[in-house]
Amino acid sequence: MSKSLDVVSPTARRPRALIALDDPRERSSLAAELERDGWEVREPPVAPGSAWDVVFAEAEGPRPESGDAALVLVSSFGSVSDAVRAVQQGAFDYVVRPASGEQLALCADRARERADLTAENCALRASLSERYALGRLVTRDPRLRRVLELVETVAPTRANVLIEGESGTGKSLLARALHERSDRADGPFVVVNCGALPGTLLESELFGHARGAFTGAVRDKPGRFEEAHGGTLFLDEISTASGELQVKLLRAVQERTIERVGSNESVEVDVRFVFASNVDLAQAVRAGDFREDLFWRIRVVALALPPLRERSGDVALLAQAFLERFRREYGRPDLELSAAAQAALCRSSWPGNVRQLENTIERAVLVARGDSIQPQDLAQDPLALPEEPAYAAHEVRYGPFAPGEPSPSLREALEGPERSILLQALDLCGWNRQATAAMLGINRTTLFNKMHKYGLFALDPAADDPGKEAG
Repeated sequence: MSKSLDVVSPTARRPRALIALDDPRERSSLAAELERDGWEVREPPVAPGSAWDVVFAEAEGPRPESGDAALVLVSSFGSVSDAVRAVQQGAFDYVVRPASGEQLALCADRARERADLTAENCALRASLSERYALGRLVTRDPRLRRVLELVETVAPTRANVLIEGESGTGKSLLARALHERSDRADGPFVVVNCGALPGTLLESELFGHARGAFTGAVRDKPGRFEEAHGGTLFLDEISTASGELQVKLLRAVQERTIERVGSNESVEVDVRFVFASNVDLAQAVRAGDFREDLFWRIRVVALALPPLRERSGDVALLAQAFLERFRREYGRPDLELSAAAQAALCRSSWPGNVRQLENTIERAVLVARGDSIQPQDLAQDPLALPEEPAYAAHEVRYGPFAPGEPSPSLREALEGPERSILLQALDLCGWNRQATAAMLGINRTTLFNKMHKYGLFALDPAADDPGKEAG
């Protein structure tokens, strides 16, 4: 069974703040602001070992144990040099009085956003560190995860495998992953694109030819079947094979024997077959364009790769994986994807699938100025970023004001649409909160609080237990 490749969402508990300030009115004002934003607030004394997200303390007085919490120091006599020194010594922020509760609460929000982003990035990097669990394939989509798990199961066998999916979905990568996880991994992995050569040349390419078989055949030449002996033969775009070639392939697949063009001598080959098609082969059989007997021979195990537009949760994950690869390749180690760029990527329908996304990120790494990729750096690809969102707009009627029923307040009536909008945005962005907040034009703390309010953490497909909210 393959390892989970999901990005694990940061903790969904309420953020916690410890207020260790001397002025009771200041403590009360700050506590009111924080509680209004969904924080859990405490004042000293507290139990030893308690965990906090942010600690407010006097710059000139004793400081409570803050552990990994963001430490915000508040001073009545501070200077710029004091602030610089405090930050150098590990404080998150340094505030000089007078400061309102709202100003201090903003420090807490910034601290929470940084901690949230750090946790999310750590989870993403942990996931990306396992991206080679199946070659270069990485996903958080449940359907594709099941495909990858099936690959792990059938790879050690000699069963014929048919991989179907649109162009750019990763069929070649999946075929290589099958080979690398088989007991033939030390043998050759031979790739033949059946759509790249005309029928007569393709037959000679696959089966080889004998001396004198045709003009220019001055010596015996082994084909790809023989080259793949002891390993894996990957036949891509198998749907383009001619009817005559399909007959010869049927015998080769059934009997594991071939005859070179121009020869009557049979040659045994020990080959594991993997086939791929970007069209529906079952439909091709019904249309009479593909032999039914060959179809059932090559389709012992069927693997279907969903298009990227149906795996919206993978866009941010794949974009980050490609970014890490290309910034190493092009010497731009500090380059990051801005939240606005992530949101733009998540809105696209990606007709060219993963290959198009990969090319878009590579181009952005090359043209981006500064240390972050912006939406305009992605816009050079006319297919990558449509002017309108790729998803269809659905009319929704919530009908909160039903005749004969108690009328809700406006605030209550708006909760249904707001929750639906949040869910749609989260789904489009693959539950990446940074990209979702950018798409909605709100900060991450506001999004966090709204997700907590509507119980949306329990719906995150990457949660360890989707039946309950993480705690």
